Amino acid sequence: MFRNALEPWHLVLLVLVIVLVFGSKKLPDMARSLGKSARILKSEAKAMKDDGGKPAAPAQQPEEQSQAQRTIQAAPGDVTSSRPVNEPTDTTTQR
Repeated sequence: MFRNALEPWHLVLLVLVIVLVFGSKKLPDMARSLGKSARILKSEAKAMKDDGGKPAAPAQQPEEQSQAQRTIQAAPGDVTSSRPVNEPTDTTTQR
């Protein structure tokens, strides 16, 4: 019944539809983003696995966190520089 269900021309048609829907300019960016997401997921899973037997670290005081400036580190090949970012102190949104 399902013999030869997936033939090479099916794959060609699938690739053609993907290129038409997303465009050839967006595909490399999407692939790069997918790779970064997979790398982050892998590192978080490893961190959770490593932290399984360790006690949780004590939380920092909120005053210390809002005072310190944080630097966004660029991924390799992403951007050549990093810049400091001020963390927002007010979590409510104003309209």
